[in-house]
Amino acid sequence: MSESAKPPRITSGSKFRNEHGFSAIKDGVKRSSSNTEGKPPLERKPKWLRARMPGGERYDAVRRNVSEHRLSTVCQESHCPPNIGECWTNGTATIMVMGSVCTRACKFCAVDTGNPKGWLDPEEPENTAKSVELMGLRYIVLTSVDRDDLPDGGAAHYAACVSAIKQRTPEVAVEALTPPDFDAVMSDVEKVVDSGLDVFAQNVETVKRLTSRVRDPPRAGYEKTLSVLAHAKKHRPDVLTKTSLMLGLGETEEEILETMDDLRAIGVDILTLGQYLRPPTPNHLPVERYVTPPEEFNRYRDIGLEKGFMEVPSGPPMVRSSYRADRVFDKNNLGLSVPEVPVPDKAMQIPVKAVD
Repeated sequence: MSESAKPPRITSGSKFRNEHGFSAIKDGVKRSSSNTEGKPPLERKPKWLRARMPGGERYDAVRRNVSEHRLSTVCQESHCPPNIGECWTNGTATIMVMGSVCTRACKFCAVDTGNPKGWLDPEEPENTAKSVELMGLRYIVLTSVDRDDLPDGGAAHYAACVSAIKQRTPEVAVEALTPPDFDAVMSDVEKVVDSGLDVFAQNVETVKRLTSRVRDPPRAGYEKTLSVLAHAKKHRPDVLTKTSLMLGLGETEEEILETMDDLRAIGVDILTLGQYLRPPTPNHLPVERYVTPPEEFNRYRDIGLEKGFMEVPSGPPMVRSSYRADRVFDKNNLGLSVPEVPVPDKAMQIPVKAVD
């Protein structure tokens, strides 16, 4: 192969072997007639969901930093369509630990799936901490793939990453957005919650009725996620708990409000509400509706605040679990008021040290 030749493109939904030698499914969901039969073609997104193309010096500095330290980011692995340009231009990134291959296959998620067979990068905790220090962050979100192949679901490794960040940069606030539910083994949940983090987040993703259709059955469950969030709050009341709902998957308003009540009953502090966006493949769930902007999202935010949430970041096109996570304490809906791609302002820019 010549130096200019590119490796063959891996088709979404097909099996491939990754750089660590184990097989995985590209973009998480297998390509099959059962996945595509009866589904509409990829939807054309409304104009208010268009985002600027990423680029610029600051974006490039974050990209180099991520590459230099062999990090995975959810921005890249899950094809985050609306936010990578703004987040990376502002010197922030949601770092995904424990590799880029997930053991579960949720129908909304485009992260590759497979069995990593216990593989972990032993240098990842320190590399992650160095990266956070280099980027000069004040707030970092650590997320991960599910790792059902590990005895503790990856809890010890997750905790090591948080601890390494706090040792190097104790002033940085750390949010752990944990797709792993650790199979509701509460001693493993406690390992993560006790690691020094400031916010423990785990997403219910959708309403109870749609959980088996949207998430990975039977391993992921609505009640299981609630039990993990409830235990985290009971074990460490000083650590904020957070979760997220995607709208546009076929849920009803009554179900949204019932989910809010379930979350408040276990003391969840922060709820984010955002528009579900189908990954760019024919294998994932279609969008049932685009929630009318911005009035409906604003109304749900008001209802959530009335129910007692500390904050309810809500609205298209940008809101995701980790979007502007550091601004949740401003209690102003992350500065969003209209469904437009935000233009970064100098006040929220974070200095990024160049990585040569």
